[in-house]
Amino acid sequence: MKEKFLKFILNPKYIFGVYLIISVVTAVSKYLRGDYAINNYLIFKNVFFNTIHQKNLFIHYPDLYFDLNHYGIFFSVLIAPFAVMPDWMGISLWNLANTFLFVYAIYKLPFSDGKKALFGLFCLQEYITAALSLQFNVALTGLLLLSAVYIYERKEVKSVTAILVGIFVKIYGIVGFTQFFFIQNKKKFILSGIAIAVLFFVIPMMYSGPQFVLQSYADWYHSIIEKNNENQVLGNMQDISLMGFFRRILGDASISNLVFLAVGLPLFALPYIRIKQYKNYAFQLMILASTLLFLVLFSSSSESPTYIIAVVGVMIWFFLQKQRNPLIIGLLIFVIIFTCFSTSDLFPKWVKHDYIIKYSLKAVPCIVVWLRVVYELLTKDFEKDYSLN
Repeated sequence: MKEKFLKFILNPKYIFGVYLIISVVTAVSKYLRGDYAINNYLIFKNVFFNTIHQKNLFIHYPDLYFDLNHYGIFFSVLIAPFAVMPDWMGISLWNLANTFLFVYAIYKLPFSDGKKALFGLFCLQEYITAALSLQFNVALTGLLLLSAVYIYERKEVKSVTAILVGIFVKIYGIVGFTQFFFIQNKKKFILSGIAIAVLFFVIPMMYSGPQFVLQSYADWYHSIIEKNNENQVLGNMQDISLMGFFRRILGDASISNLVFLAVGLPLFALPYIRIKQYKNYAFQLMILASTLLFLVLFSSSSESPTYIIAVVGVMIWFFLQKQRNPLIIGLLIFVIIFTCFSTSDLFPKWVKHDYIIKYSLKAVPCIVVWLRVVYELLTKDFEKDYSLN
């Protein structure tokens, strides 16, 4: 019995299958709870219909959904096949497609099957949090993983495509360019990137219009600026970040993001001075781990479902370790309990409301791990101290 259990746990095909099943189950469960529960999906599908009818994508439509859309007009291309389906089917296949991209990206990582299975298992709770929101974060995480893997595989066109999909949908994809220094054929990457970016820019014009597309990008810019300002509020469900943690501990929502970025960006960039380490895939992947954590920790838009991105960064860091001492294992447990399970029933409601949400404590374990990642990037020999198997 024990052997069968271990065989299941250490087989990525079984774990990935669980992901795909959960993706459909969570989608259907949300659908059955009514329009309020699937509000994010209603926003998404109407990006397509509003684009067709050339209606502003970034204003309120209280008769259709509450809240605002913050995805770019190119998103209408991706959501179109799902938007024209009945909602129950569209939601299920949307979640399934996002999840398939995510597990495929984990499958492409250069770890052993056992590590891939445990990687998926340790991410499962955070994945469920993201899947229940029906958002793009799961797919975006997969795209960022693939962009790095394809660079190592010297598949520059696929890499830049993954990055640009992320950028054109949610801006966050821009961090994929942090792998640029590891590209062998930079000319091919740049030229194909330009061609694909032009294509992505033009495609929505085919079913809306050039003027509307141009106006939509201007509107998108203003919506992002407004959202950033709205996020910097003490105690709300956004700004679950390093910045939000300090703003809330200090009780001062007016502290600018630039104050934190003035320290965070140099720390993030400093490992790039280690040019001799560039050739090591483990170093490239550790840079990716740092990128995924940095993206979430230094964004005022970070919310609980965004943490699938950061937690995947933590898992890359953990599974690269050749020697897992008590500190390394302790940090992983810290993340799983206080990040992954911080919004679950593991904690009483009053703890979640009065402490975890109020002070953005979900971010704290990832802050600690990110600082550890930066330390390792600056001090370790990635040929000797890390393992991909």
